[in-house]
Amino acid sequence: MLIFIKNMEYLIYLLSIILIIVGLIGDILPGIPGVPLSYLALILLHFTDKISYTPQMLIITGVLCVVITVLDYVVPIWGTKKFGGTKAGVRGSTIGLIIGVLVLPLLGIVIGPFGIVGLLGGPFLGAYIGEKIAGVDDHKAWRSAVGSFIGFVAGTFMKVAYSLVLGFIAIKDIVMSFF
Repeated sequence: MLIFIKNMEYLIYLLSIILIIVGLIGDILPGIPGVPLSYLALILLHFTDKISYTPQMLIITGVLCVVITVLDYVVPIWGTKKFGGTKAGVRGSTIGLIIGVLVLPLLGIVIGPFGIVGLLGGPFLGAYIGEKIAGVDDHKAWRSAVGSFIGFVAGTFMKVAYSLVLGFIAIKDIVMSFF
């Protein structure tokens, strides 16, 4: 029975590490809830024998998880609007992100290290094209694209920072559990 429990702990450790890695990937790629996955890794570790977190820590990191997840949707919209963008710019930015990250690499257009071009350029060009389709003049369309890009980068930075901190805590605690 003791061996089974020990193996379960190792399985939880492995699953937590996988969640942290997938969480970091999800912080950058759309469609994967990176921040909640990183938080789930911490929750899983809390249920092992050698690792436990205070209720205050779990509540604070949980509240941060919710706040960052909500802000991730709000910041790009705020950035686009702050720079004079419209709903068309916000929609274009989202479509540009999806095309830049998912479609272009599948088509073989952007491969290797240049995939970052699609990731960063997609929202920018999408916002610009969205604004132009809506009939906005060039100057406002470029401003909207810049605002969308700044919002996207700020949201991504928040998510990655959160997941890196939780990942550091998780890995540190997993390593320390062996000593």
